[in-house]
Amino acid sequence: MHKSISGLLAARVSQGGGMGFIAYGYQSLEKLRSEIDAARSLLQVDSKSTLPIGIGYLGWQLEKPDAPARELLSVALDNNVRAVWLSFGAQLHSWIKFIRESEREPRATTIVVQVNSLREALVAVNDWKADVIVAQGIEAGGHGSGSAPPLLTLLSEILAAVPQKDGPPIVGAGGIVNGSQIASLLALGTSGAVLGTRFLLSPESLYLDSQRQALIAAPTGASIRTMAFDQARKTLGWPKGIDGRGLRNSQFSSSFHVCEAQIGAVTATVDEYESGTNLEDLRRRYAEGVKTGDTDRIVTWAGSGVGLLRRIQPAQVGDMLIQSFKLIALH
Repeated sequence: MHKSISGLLAARVSQGGGMGFIAYGYQSLEKLRSEIDAARSLLQVDSKSTLPIGIGYLGWQLEKPDAPARELLSVALDNNVRAVWLSFGAQLHSWIKFIRESEREPRATTIVVQVNSLREALVAVNDWKADVIVAQGIEAGGHGSGSAPPLLTLLSEILAAVPQKDGPPIVGAGGIVNGSQIASLLALGTSGAVLGTRFLLSPESLYLDSQRQALIAAPTGASIRTMAFDQARKTLGWPKGIDGRGLRNSQFSSSFHVCEAQIGAVTATVDEYESGTNLEDLRRRYAEGVKTGDTDRIVTWAGSGVGLLRRIQPAQVGDMLIQSFKLIALH
């Protein structure tokens, strides 16, 4: 889940019939509250009613010794959001317990747990009683397990092991950008799909125009899994085995077989990280790139389906998808 997903974008997705989420990552509590307020204003929902969006939290950040974990989760509960999404943590069960004990009425909050393996899914279903399971395949943009199976394999394993009659909805995440792909997941037996990269291209996302153009220009195969961007940004502390999938910065890098003699030497964050560039130099150049919006330097998270995206579309264009398929089926 990307921190570039704003309250406005989450609200637009929910308006279209899906379930939009705000991702809490490295923002302040004030920023999170302001994004929730923006969603509430657009959706015209009063403070006492259920706000039909969700908030996503990184478990490992909640688990930091100095993290205001209960205050962070209470922001979601106090604003009556419909769902809380939890991922990447060693103590997710404790946060689920806190939510259940603190929500305004029993099971008022839909708890969504993201998993990268069958073992994780069985724990979330049987031990934690999660309301929705998000199976994230290795194709997913942003952070995920570098050893996760391909999405269809992971879903097939989970669907075979979790009773469909009494079990929670299982939804798929990873490389999904259009209706035909959603249809294939539904045919497999899932309850829905999660789309991320598709909505980063919408004007309502917090991505820069240069990042959107980079997504449009990216061919299939342009996104890779790497720790280069976390090292460059110093966003470290992820659990073992977790890395990020984003665009290999320059479309002119060696991975696209373009002759440097024709275009001049090109350097980019991933290339330099892989070649062993000094981390302080890498971080300095990254910081300079942030100031100018240089997509050869800054991270542009993207799933493996990025090559199928060719234009910027408002989030509510998702209506075309949702007319036939629910983005996330929640009950």
